[in-house]
Amino acid sequence: MSRSVSPIVLAACAWLTACESPAPSEPVDVQLAHVRGLSQASGGGQWLFSGVFPGKFSFTAQQISADGTARGQLRSSLDVGGTLAEFHGEVTCLTVDLAEGRAWVGGVVTRNDSKLEPFASEERFQPGQDIWFRVLDSGEGQSEPDRTTFTGFSGDAGFATSLDYCAGMPWPDDNERTHPVTAGNIQVK
Repeated sequence: MSRSVSPIVLAACAWLTACESPAPSEPVDVQLAHVRGLSQASGGGQWLFSGVFPGKFSFTAQQISADGTARGQLRSSLDVGGTLAEFHGEVTCLTVDLAEGRAWVGGVVTRNDSKLEPFASEERFQPGQDIWFRVLDSGEGQSEPDRTTFTGFSGDAGFATSLDYCAGMPWPDDNERTHPVTAGNIQVK
């Protein structure tokens, strides 16, 4: 049985697809890392891509060294017309801009549960490949919502690896290509 894909779904897929480093073997003491002045970011909830497609996300990211190496977990999903793009990953890098409430999180895909093409089948979206996203913590009780992006992958926006993405800290003007968190919260500290 053949299915046709609407131009909206194809456009969303094209728009969505705009560092692999080994994780340390020792456990992270999150409280000690924060005392040492290392950054952390976390969040979870729901978001709305382009005001149309619902998504869910959750992540924890904790720097474990001053070079931005981090540990944590991430999960991101997007429902495009009833078909999911869904990824799980291990965080390997984190960069923050505390003054602006921004964080760049990168890692490696550990599981791809996507049914939406090309995410389901292309190699660059599979376990072992780099994955990243960025978030905005608008502050508690603010009228502006927190914001997130969907995930990026090797080759998107000119970045080859998660480490490159975290180091590059891309943030287009006016929160371009970020989407409002409609339920939940993001913390950058």
